[in-house]
Amino acid sequence: LISCNEKIENKSYDLVKEESISNNSTNQEQAVVNELQKFIPENFLLLDSLSSDLNQDGLNDYLLILKNKDEEALSNVVEHPEKRPLLILIRNKSNQLELKSKNENVVYCIDCGGMMGDPYATMVFKDGYFSVEHYGGSSWRWTRIITFKYDKNKDDWFLHKDSSEGFHIDDLENVRTKIKTLKDFGIVRFNEFDIYE
Repeated sequence: LISCNEKIENKSYDLVKEESISNNSTNQEQAVVNELQKFIPENFLLLDSLSSDLNQDGLNDYLLILKNKDEEALSNVVEHPEKRPLLILIRNKSNQLELKSKNENVVYCIDCGGMMGDPYATMVFKDGYFSVEHYGGSSWRWTRIITFKYDKNKDDWFLHKDSSEGFHIDDLENVRTKIKTLKDFGIVRFNEFDIYE
């Protein structure tokens, strides 16, 4: 469905990541920052955002990934990985964003990538599916892409696919691929998924 090289649909306002918006921003960009800011708790920053119609109702919604501003000092991949909340914000009929769902265990911690550093790569949305992509390792590299699908009848997102690849940098022809689907993990709601399990 989705690969690391696929174009991100409707990704917008990257300049709101981690820092306050500059004085050169447009009124529209400032309005977006103001709208998203209320969902970012004190001591947290915006790591990434993706804007698209997540629940297929014709309105523009948001995925937000947050990070503790001190995560580099706080996170310990073995004993205490510092969590990065992923928020699903849905626009209501009054054109206001509301927090629909939240999960702190979809995005890997800052030091979960080994020698490659922060493993978080990107978010992608397409046709009712969204994915969170990771990349890490050292001589042995790995990718992990977690994909969720929106169910209109249940008005919720469910784990659709958990795929990973592993390869050695000296043997790029020999890639090991593992794909888990519904038959492997059963029904898993977005807010129940745990990447650390």
